[in-house]
Amino acid sequence: MNAILLTAVWGIIMMFGGVFFKSKQTPKYWAIAGLVIIIISNYLELTTGASFFEIETKYMLSFNSFNLTFITIALVSTLLYFLLSGSDIEKVGDNVSEYFALIFFVLCGVCLSATYNTLLILFLGIEIMSIPLYILTGSDKRNLKSNEAALKYFLMGAFSTGIMLMGIAFLYGGNSDGSFFINSFNFGEGKMPVFIAIGMVFMLIALSFKVSAAPFHFWTPDVYEGAPTVFTSFMATVVKIAGFIAFIRLFENSFGKVQAQWQLLVSVITAATLFIGNLTAVFQQSVKRMLAYSSIAQAGFMLLAVFALNKTAMQGLILYSAAYSLATIGLFAILIRMYDYTIDGFNGLAKSQPVLAVTATIFLLSLTGIPLTAGFQSKFLMLVAAIRDGHHHWLVFWAILCAAVSAYYYFKIIQAMFFKVAGQEVQEHGSIAEGSTITTGFKVLLVLTAILIILLGIFPSLLTDSLLF
Repeated sequence: MNAILLTAVWGIIMMFGGVFFKSKQTPKYWAIAGLVIIIISNYLELTTGASFFEIETKYMLSFNSFNLTFITIALVSTLLYFLLSGSDIEKVGDNVSEYFALIFFVLCGVCLSATYNTLLILFLGIEIMSIPLYILTGSDKRNLKSNEAALKYFLMGAFSTGIMLMGIAFLYGGNSDGSFFINSFNFGEGKMPVFIAIGMVFMLIALSFKVSAAPFHFWTPDVYEGAPTVFTSFMATVVKIAGFIAFIRLFENSFGKVQAQWQLLVSVITAATLFIGNLTAVFQQSVKRMLAYSSIAQAGFMLLAVFALNKTAMQGLILYSAAYSLATIGLFAILIRMYDYTIDGFNGLAKSQPVLAVTATIFLLSLTGIPLTAGFQSKFLMLVAAIRDGHHHWLVFWAILCAAVSAYYYFKIIQAMFFKVAGQEVQEHGSIAEGSTITTGFKVLLVLTAILIILLGIFPSLLTDSLLF
């Protein structure tokens, strides 16, 4: 409850603060200060159960170690995002305070999506999370690609919202209790009524759109590429993993006992997501677009948690959320400062900026799933969860094969940084874009992020052992 209310309140503070902030840098410091306060309050609620706001929610919200741990991961990832890329938000336009306000409103939606106990709160959480993103996507008004991406995102988002509402209507109509509570659909071992089955399929489609799962991923590359890169970083991490928490909460609580009836459908979506994301990423020359398809492939691995729905899957999803967010935010922070976004733009980076090259390598190794990184442990837990489920073992082998394919396009960037010579244009202008500075503080933050990824790779129990289900 602390995080939900404080993110909303701080978003309002940032929104009205734009009238009084005279410097473009001031909103960033206010946003960081507010986020630190929210992280501390949420951590206190996680460890001691202390809530600053005693509000009767009529059981519409549910707070436990699982969703509070996820909210902590989302908030800490956003703090890292502010620290690494906050100065780049200032370059997007003049409405800097409003950009930060919108991000806090998105975080409010993230918290609601992680703690909802009724379909009504799920709908509110998804919409509060999505609507500010439409605005952030089109915030670079001078860029036609940004305008196009915002329009495409809005239209596709509105379409998926309509499907979600239709799904909610069918679930409500097919529920004998006439309830919106997600636990009310847990009807035992029998076959699903027709209305419930149709509603479940609609919810599956809508949530698959939100997390960029195939074949509902088609909006992702264009939107991620057209949006300002600094906001793509946030969309591809915190927002995506929030969609998965909402996904797994709904299917675990509402359809867990009839898993056998929908598991094959989820396995096909998972396999298609892994295949399309990895195969298409192989042929990309733009690193930004490659990371967009890579995020689709990563979504395929996270879908294994929805497929398995066991304790190991829950632990794996929490660790995957942290590993994926840390590595992707760090990688985008480096990409934003590059002169050339293509793979060739990374040629010779190890020589000109060794700290950036080494940390980027660790981020890429984690996304690939190389041992001693958090990415390896999270992928391993996902595969173990799928094996322990005992069905459709072919999906595990398919996931391993696709992970091997991902190594190809991730290692192309590593090869460019360490084993290729910068082209003439990059040599003349330098690897770093004009107007971007690589400060000592920025390097220190990248190194700390890389260390944290390795630390979670060696000691994943720091996140997983404290979870209670």
